[in-house]
Amino acid sequence: MTSAPRRGRDLLELLGALLLGGVVGFVGLRVIDAAAWPAYNTSNVTRALTTLGQVLFVLVAVVAVVAARYRPSWRLGTSWLGSVASAGLVTVSLGMPLGATKLYLHGLTADQQFRTEYLTRLTSSPHLADMTYVDLPPYYPATWFWFGGRYADLLGLPGWEAYKPWAIISMAAAAALGVALWNRMVGVGVGTAVGMAVTAATLYFASPEPYAAVLILVGVPMLVVIASALRGRGRLTDGPTSLAQTSWLAVIAAGLFLGVSATVYTLYTALFAGSAILIALVYLVQVWVAARNSAVPDDALSAERRGPLVGVVVRLLVMGVLACAVALTFWAPYLLKRFGSNVTVSGAAEHYLPENGAILPLPMFQLTLLGLLALVGLIWAVLRMRRRTIAFAFAVALVGIVVLTLASLARTAIGSTLLSFRLEAVSAAILAAAGVFGVVELSRLAVGRFGDIRTVIGVLAAVGAVGVAQQVPATLSSEITIAYTDTDGYGQRGDQRPAGSESYYAQLHRLIREQTGRPATENVVLTADFSFLSIYPYWGFQGLTSHYANPLAEFDARAATIAKWAEAADPAELASLMQASPWRTPDAFVFRYSADGYTLRLAKDVYPNDPNIKRYTVTFDPAVFDDPAYTVTEVGPFVLVVRN
Repeated sequence: MTSAPRRGRDLLELLGALLLGGVVGFVGLRVIDAAAWPAYNTSNVTRALTTLGQVLFVLVAVVAVVAARYRPSWRLGTSWLGSVASAGLVTVSLGMPLGATKLYLHGLTADQQFRTEYLTRLTSSPHLADMTYVDLPPYYPATWFWFGGRYADLLGLPGWEAYKPWAIISMAAAAALGVALWNRMVGVGVGTAVGMAVTAATLYFASPEPYAAVLILVGVPMLVVIASALRGRGRLTDGPTSLAQTSWLAVIAAGLFLGVSATVYTLYTALFAGSAILIALVYLVQVWVAARNSAVPDDALSAERRGPLVGVVVRLLVMGVLACAVALTFWAPYLLKRFGSNVTVSGAAEHYLPENGAILPLPMFQLTLLGLLALVGLIWAVLRMRRRTIAFAFAVALVGIVVLTLASLARTAIGSTLLSFRLEAVSAAILAAAGVFGVVELSRLAVGRFGDIRTVIGVLAAVGAVGVAQQVPATLSSEITIAYTDTDGYGQRGDQRPAGSESYYAQLHRLIREQTGRPATENVVLTADFSFLSIYPYWGFQGLTSHYANPLAEFDARAATIAKWAEAADPAELASLMQASPWRTPDAFVFRYSADGYTLRLAKDVYPNDPNIKRYTVTFDPAVFDDPAYTVTEVGPFVLVVRN
């Protein structure tokens, strides 16, 4: 087959897998939603059906592997079947346990509040904007949320309700694409198994952050593409090739991936880009050493080195330029605003150090099947990194994870971190993939020693896959439970128990619309009930915490301003203080009612403490709103104050 038709077939395979994964996720969720299921935290029915679905999709993967062996002419169909298996594993492992709630893992609590708020913002408009603050370009990478907003808008769903299906569908599509990438590199038989292992590890460690999970599912196989692209056409043992032997399609694909990654998850981009640089450095050293050891005159060494050295450097530069060009489609507005501003950036985003952020991530020593697979993967990567590109790429990435983690540990001495605990999910996925390659080699050795025991090996592998998959809901049980106990945007709880105070949000929203005469997207609201901003696309005067606030928003200064407003003794003084505000002032306030007055419970960064947030309350005297300039309405436990 000539180059052009082969590339066309490759593109068809990858795009088809991506589409199939999305369809499996979408249709699977529709099937799940068609029935009324009991809540996960009150019944084991959904857990049982989750296990059933996982077994079925593991069997689909087995069928794909067997068909690929005995019907090699069905190459495209078996590859897509493997993609369907991985997408189905994502859909049933997350969709079934969450089948009786409209909320995703962790509900509308903590981090999921601001993530849902971002999706709600980008559902209200395709224009890139900060999740909370009016008139500011976004700081938090937006690509996953932007496409989620388009999904919500297309189906006519509010952003908060679209979050769960979009999370699962996007992960299913990414898992399917990841399998297709592995199938292109190592064949359907091994590729499907590797893809399923990466999917299971990602579900374990990263599913509460769906945009991170999407990047891992595609990023692990792309590490191999990056390593191959930088080397050029040739074998790993022969070293990098000259510029004429460049696979430009691989270079472009790697550059585009790094650029898109920068618009999805900054920390992972640092890892992937850093790994690319480390790979290039290893290649340059390899060229130098090989030239020094070659039997050529000294005056010929420079010429022998020059071609491969130039090839590696140029390929890395092209990759980097492409990545930067794509990344700037998101980052340019923020960077221009920041460089043109005299705002002091706090760097609070890195002020978080949980216990697992104070240690090296070593998933291979966890006493689980996945931990055992990771241990096999570590051994395989170390043994084969000088002979196989896949092992080499994995080994370099793992070194990059260790370097970033050690740098994060060191930064704790100067009052910050690099959030290295987030890297455990990537290391687990890499080691799980490597583990499958290790198991494949061990299986071949076993066949050579004991005869044709492939059926036994296949059965054990399938049982092991089911064993790993069925532990996913148990691992995520607390996150699933919160999705049922939190009150959703319709004022209901998934477990059908009495709703919380959030059930009054709809009434607050209606009153603000009636009293201001403007839609939510044209009003700024000051509230400490941030899930209100997750459900409705109001602009917020203050964000959830400084760690997720746009650095240009001056979180601490805003908090101090709110505290000053709370000290006002009468309407005139409050009006004077608000008039002096450098930011657009609230059109409405949503307070909590208390015997002392109208309260707001705000957050303060207290890093290096863990928890890193201290909650404190500011109280407004109701008398300061006793003025025709305000309309005051009590709604349940809330007090709504609207400026006339």
